[in-house]
Amino acid sequence: MASSSFRAAARHYYLPPDSHVKNLTPLPISITFRHFPLHQQRYYNQLCSSSMNGCQGNNNPTIQLPVKNIETRTFPAVSSNALAMESLKSAISHLKSQPPPSSSSSASSGIIRLQVPIQQQIEAIDWLHAQNQLLLPRCFFSGRTQSATSNLFIDRIASYGNANGNGNGNGSVVNNLISVAGIGSAVFFRHIHPFSYADWKSIKRFLSRESPLIRAYGAIRFDARADISTEWEEFGSFYFMIPQVEFDELEDYSMLATTVAWDNALSWTWDKAINDLQATMDQVSSMVVKLRKEVPRTFILSNNHIPSKAYWKSAVNQALQIISRSDTELTKVVFARSSRVITTTDIDPITWLACLQVEGENAYQFCLQPPNAPAFIGNTPEQLFHRKWLEIKSEALAGTRARGESMPVDLQIELDLLSSPKDHLEFTIVRESIRKKLEDVCSDVVVQPKKSIRKLPRVQHLYAKLAGRLRNEDDEFEILSSLHPSPAVCGFPTEEARVLIAETEVFDRGMYAGPVGWFGGGESEFAVGIRSALVEKGLGALIYAGTGIVEGSNASLEWEELELKISQFCGGRC
Repeated sequence: MASSSFRAAARHYYLPPDSHVKNLTPLPISITFRHFPLHQQRYYNQLCSSSMNGCQGNNNPTIQLPVKNIETRTFPAVSSNALAMESLKSAISHLKSQPPPSSSSSASSGIIRLQVPIQQQIEAIDWLHAQNQLLLPRCFFSGRTQSATSNLFIDRIASYGNANGNGNGNGSVVNNLISVAGIGSAVFFRHIHPFSYADWKSIKRFLSRESPLIRAYGAIRFDARADISTEWEEFGSFYFMIPQVEFDELEDYSMLATTVAWDNALSWTWDKAINDLQATMDQVSSMVVKLRKEVPRTFILSNNHIPSKAYWKSAVNQALQIISRSDTELTKVVFARSSRVITTTDIDPITWLACLQVEGENAYQFCLQPPNAPAFIGNTPEQLFHRKWLEIKSEALAGTRARGESMPVDLQIELDLLSSPKDHLEFTIVRESIRKKLEDVCSDVVVQPKKSIRKLPRVQHLYAKLAGRLRNEDDEFEILSSLHPSPAVCGFPTEEARVLIAETEVFDRGMYAGPVGWFGGGESEFAVGIRSALVEKGLGALIYAGTGIVEGSNASLEWEELELKISQFCGGRC
């Protein structure tokens, strides 16, 4: 729900095709993302080096228990973001002078969210854009419209208490949440080992049904067993953060919130936590600045695809030979491409994210940027899963065609996609794989519709919705670990496809095609991190896309599909 001025600005920010700059000398492919200069690094260290990693000591049974104090305090609504800042600073000062009981004991731990409703709707992405770019980490997550995400089951009406006074909010706050932006981390969760059940428990111990807006936002690598390249180092195998300062955009109003978390068992005391929060709040801008109505266009200096088109064709043809053999179970593999785009002017990741919002009705938009790292942004149509209490839903998405320039042409393309044997095979593999994985931990699994069309501004896909009921909320980790990677981004069978990808691809996917989303107390939602890019100031971007290879695939047509999928980043062919 971007504002008209923001959308106007975003429409002018697409990168023009490289045909505009044919005579410019391409930059070498070996360019890598840089770290901040030393003076900026010192500034960054002052802001970000002292936060708490909730995964420390996650093999200690004591640290696996829920934190002792989880609380949300809601204060009276105000008319502007500036007044909300004043209210929160006053509340933090009061909290500092009157800390929670036993906060100094060796076993003390807790997390407290302070939130102030704002009586006007302010876009979360505008608020994030107004903040200092060195205030890291930062995150952004925007869900899809309610009509696009309606459950196959009757939605439960959750009651989280009275939103007035010191209550814990109410269900309508969560249901009306459009997008969330956050900076700083009250607690973060990062490690280089693969995301495990112990890591999931480390996150969940800071979450509660009674405080539904305390959420951990983040992403997980596509393949944690693959070597981590330089540009993805700071993300680790997974990175999640509960923001210190958060701006929530709702349907009719907004909300500014701060969160303080401490755990003496992790050597992060109450005093450290509250002082760190105050330091972050001193850096937060109370002004919400809209982007200019016309953002200057930027031109492409170089565009290098990894792999090259020749290598791509060879890899696809080799995969097709393997799929056709009688001694293999492999029926599908998804190959991806990384395109490094260097531009004449800086690409601001938040501005680019606004462009994706314009492109992405009924899609997820996200941004995740750990300290000293590039920004991972994206606009993905694909849901991995959404859990609310025991109810869970997922989607199957496969097969891609462009949108038609007219309604009759668009309809004909739709019919071609629905009747294509190759695309039907690719889609059926994805749908049935998800269905079987849901049945392993769910009862009453429903697939409805069996196959339909999902239309997006530039592309359309084959699509089905699936839903089930978990037997236990702890099965959420099992769902996450089994649904990822799905055949839509890896292949089938999963392990055979993963090995072939690891042997064939010559770049690190990082978080591309991995789970991106959030964990909450009684609810969690993850998208698949496709249609995404890695952006750092001064060095352009790495844009990622992939296609599924099955019997009947054609290497040249699959390359064209890659071009179509990244067109939302470039406003045309990159």
